[in-house]
Amino acid sequence: MNIEHTMQAIVMDGFGPPEVLKLGIWEKPQPKTKQILVKVEAAGINRADILQRTGKYPPPKGASPILGLEVGGRVEAVGTLTSRWKEGDRVFGLLSGGGYAEYAVMDEDLAMQVPTSFSMIEAASIPEVFLTAYQALVWHAKLQAGEYVLVHAGASGVGTAAIQLAREIGVHVLVTASASKHATCLQLGAEKAIDYRSEAFDKVVMEYTGGRGVDTVIDFIAGPYYKQNISCLAVDGRLVLLATMGGGKVADVDLRELLAKRLTIVGSTLRARDINYQIKLTREFSHFALPLCETGRLKPVVDRVFNWKEAGKAHAYMEENKNIGKIILKMD
Repeated sequence: MNIEHTMQAIVMDGFGPPEVLKLGIWEKPQPKTKQILVKVEAAGINRADILQRTGKYPPPKGASPILGLEVGGRVEAVGTLTSRWKEGDRVFGLLSGGGYAEYAVMDEDLAMQVPTSFSMIEAASIPEVFLTAYQALVWHAKLQAGEYVLVHAGASGVGTAAIQLAREIGVHVLVTASASKHATCLQLGAEKAIDYRSEAFDKVVMEYTGGRGVDTVIDFIAGPYYKQNISCLAVDGRLVLLATMGGGKVADVDLRELLAKRLTIVGSTLRARDINYQIKLTREFSHFALPLCETGRLKPVVDRVFNWKEAGKAHAYMEENKNIGKIILKMD
């Protein structure tokens, strides 16, 4: 391998615990006709990275096997048919893989301009979680001002993004989170924080809404929460399922509950979507959110920053579930 065409990257020594993540040498990617090459300055850590590291979430066909679904950095080079960006532009955006590296390629239409007031660490904290939250709230749930939403894992990256986006839409936000994380959720715009460890969230929701229930539940836990989710949904409510962290099976499901309330259940992912879907989502999100980022109305919550060579430590930290918001890798 020609040394001029290589770069440093975090590679995996097989599947397994965080210790399988090692600093190594990888082929430097080259931008295709409609792509840009980004010199990465910061990369976000996501649950999907942990799943891929443990062999439970293979990358889509054609994607880089290197971990990392979102980065912020400067444009190093552009493809021959690229017109939106030039060398030196500050960009951030979504990747199908390849973020834990010195360089990454990105479709030019998935790249967004870094808000002038944002650091690159803040920029790298946005794409995966804010796009996922926007997709769930606006595209799937079709939430309208005045409606109610329950966001599980309210202090997570997607949770903190969803609280802010729902607040800007004019939606009443309830969240579940451990008690130590309630203050942050309330500061971001949640009206009610529920301690999932000591409270039955469906009962609290029904009490808070006067027996009406919420219009939407955004859930990452799945199996263990299913019956409570259905119980606290209002008539014509929507359950948007984004992960199955608690398990994917439910016993003794009574489908008549879905009919009685006219409920909709939507399952969604983002990484496996085709490029045109991701581009459309990015454009719509950019139009809605980037002006709010410029004015400070929307701001990612960054919990902790690790040097990128400590990716294994960053993964271990996320697996402890202590973070509030995003965990970021900063390049040298």
